[in-house]
Amino acid sequence: MRRIMGGLVVCLTMGINACASTQEARSVEKSGFLGDYSMLKEGARNTTGFGSDVENQALLVYKNPATDWKKYKKIRLDPVTVWLGPNSKMKDVKAEDRQRLADLLWSNIDEQMRKDYEMVSQLGPEVVHLQVAITEGEESNATLDTISSVIPQARLLSGMKSMATGVSLFTGSASVEMKATDGETGTLLVAAVDRRGGTKSLSGVTNSWNDVEEAFRYWAEKMRYRACQWRGGTNCVEPKA
Repeated sequence: MRRIMGGLVVCLTMGINACASTQEARSVEKSGFLGDYSMLKEGARNTTGFGSDVENQALLVYKNPATDWKKYKKIRLDPVTVWLGPNSKMKDVKAEDRQRLADLLWSNIDEQMRKDYEMVSQLGPEVVHLQVAITEGEESNATLDTISSVIPQARLLSGMKSMATGVSLFTGSASVEMKATDGETGTLLVAAVDRRGGTKSLSGVTNSWNDVEEAFRYWAEKMRYRACQWRGGTNCVEPKA
């Protein structure tokens, strides 16, 4: 009981997002992966932090209003790429780590989408062509993350940074861009740009890429959830951040 109450105190004193693994950032840099960004608009936000009819969308999003999502039965998922913009911090990440992260995000998306769709290698009728790129990735400093979660002054600084950027001090973060097109006509169905970062945690996680990996897990589950909504599903499960 003491441990449960302690966790509740942390949630209340550090904010609602402190009990989530990751949180959405306030802004995101465009990398060039999508090419044309003119159709994207700012995604809807639930700014209250509590229950609301407004669900958080990606930071930038486009959804083709003429799409009949029910007709798509298959998905071709291209290998996830790492797209390094001019200011990307991923330039400092080892090539093998970049590839591991790309493979991990692909695996997460494939695992989720194959629950509802046939995953195929060819384009054609009833196929959604899904392309995803990691455009930013920064590992956390696990030791300083834990310290800044405990020490009041450091926690205050971290909270100020979180309010300003959406990413807490010393935590990891990642950005992705994605687009889905009709596998027969090439018509753009949906596109999105998003960024997520870790929250302050007392869980003792020592993996410096844990925040990024949690963001990948969330994005993959959110893709399945959105697709379920768009085709009129009645058992769509919204992922936990």
